[in-house]
Amino acid sequence: LVGLGGSGRQSMTRLAASIAGYKCYEIELTRGYDYDSFQGDIRQMMRIASVDDNPVVFLFTENQILQEKFLEDVNNILNSGEVPNLW
Repeated sequence: LVGLGGSGRQSMTRLAASIAGYKCYEIELTRGYDYDSFQGDIRQMMRIASVDDNPVVFLFTENQILQEKFLEDVNNILNSGEVPNLW
């Protein structure tokens, strides 16, 4: 979703996911969070969606973009459904 800060994008995304019965998956930034941690979170989300066969919404905000590689991986998921060198 695109919009001004404070316009309720996250709240509406969580509400829509809940109504549709989807699990809302959001990364949790911690001290020392790096690209390997991000890829681990992506792997976990993909396992939930594929192995557990649960529909998932990946909630990713601009505050969580610590490295440009994060955006490249999200772009790959949106374009092809895969992330190179993830597994």
